[in-house]
Amino acid sequence: MQQLLNQLPKRHKIFITSLLTLVVLLMFIPAEKANASRDNSIKTLIAIDTDDNVLEVGKSYPLEVDLTHIEESIQNPKNAQSLRWQKVKVKNGDNLAKIFKRAGFSAQTLHKITSLGKSTKILTKIHPGETVSFGATKQGILRELTYSLDQVSTLIVSLNEQNKYQTRTDTKEVETRRQFATAVINSNFWNAGIESGLNNSQIMNLANIFGWDIDFALDIRDGDAFSVVYEDRYIDGEYVGTGNIISAEFVNQGDNYQAVRYTDGEYYSPEGRSMRKAFLRAPVNFKYVSSSFKRRRFHPVQKRWKAHRGVDYAAKTGTPVVAAGNGKVIRSSYSRANGNHVFIQHPNGIVTKYLHFSKRKVKKGTRVKQGQLIGLVGSTGLSSGPHLHFEFIVNGVHRNPRTVKMPKAKPIAKKEKSRFLQVAITSMAELNAGKRVRLAFRDNNKSPK
Repeated sequence: MQQLLNQLPKRHKIFITSLLTLVVLLMFIPAEKANASRDNSIKTLIAIDTDDNVLEVGKSYPLEVDLTHIEESIQNPKNAQSLRWQKVKVKNGDNLAKIFKRAGFSAQTLHKITSLGKSTKILTKIHPGETVSFGATKQGILRELTYSLDQVSTLIVSLNEQNKYQTRTDTKEVETRRQFATAVINSNFWNAGIESGLNNSQIMNLANIFGWDIDFALDIRDGDAFSVVYEDRYIDGEYVGTGNIISAEFVNQGDNYQAVRYTDGEYYSPEGRSMRKAFLRAPVNFKYVSSSFKRRRFHPVQKRWKAHRGVDYAAKTGTPVVAAGNGKVIRSSYSRANGNHVFIQHPNGIVTKYLHFSKRKVKKGTRVKQGQLIGLVGSTGLSSGPHLHFEFIVNGVHRNPRTVKMPKAKPIAKKEKSRFLQVAITSMAELNAGKRVRLAFRDNNKSPK
């Protein structure tokens, strides 16, 4: 050893001598524990002791390094650091520039996102109360933006590996469950619908389906009944609202009307005739009626008996009135008796008249479609209060719009007929099964215990 030391360069000799001197001095320093031995003190200097195995000087050992985190960071830089999320609620008077500024992002970032095309143009039409979520890095770089389009779909804008923004839409799976509702009308249709479990929207949908056959403002009577099979919608097991009416039945004054929804979104009778007809029975949503169709009535303004050639629908001023059928406006004017009024010419010599508007929404010569807004309920002319006076004239003769026989509805296309009939059989069987179950349940409850 001495000979080997003598052969080394002088500076190497000095280094080794100093190192040995340091080791000797450290041998006399007490260990961390008072009872630690001298051997253990030396051991801590020359080895890593995990399982009482001493690493020998001059010998190579494998070194294990966990590169998982580094590899993930290289492959997915967005995961290299967690994003900081913030939700910004849209306020009255907000625009996208204000929202981005409030969230701490530049106009340049906003421009990059809004320049992506149609997919992000919807962000420029956001409404108060909605929320935009921003996910940014610690350095303040916007990595991800999310905006709920509806209950099902979410717009996601994200920054890719090329530092360019891209968009996608995430859509949640919607589960539909069939439900059954039925009721007998005792007071009015609306209350019966609520008691059966239908919500406001479904009640209106049911009225719209049968609106070509039944005047829901005038024709409903105690003892009328309805049954409905409809959809409830769920996302991730959570109820999010009702879906379509699948099949329905309405018994009105002894007449039975049935409807089935087809794949085209339209409703047909079980035999395949469209529920849509040339004319609606009522040009306003069902409300309250001030007087029924009569040959003579006591006029509340003129204070005399006279023929009442139409139907009055009492409703609040401003209630929308729609065209009962397709046609051409042949008169849109004002007169002392009729107030603001609109007359529409339809095919087959039919004319419909709408009187006492607060405001007319169509002009003479305009072609209108069934259901199109033509005016607002008012009390102009000889009127004792806000209401719509509606007349139905066939070849110059006034007819009762509640009872006049309407032209037959068109049948479903021949190429769809066989397929529709299979759908109708299934849908009506489901409706009838629901009625039987509900009837059996009622009978059981009525039976003496």
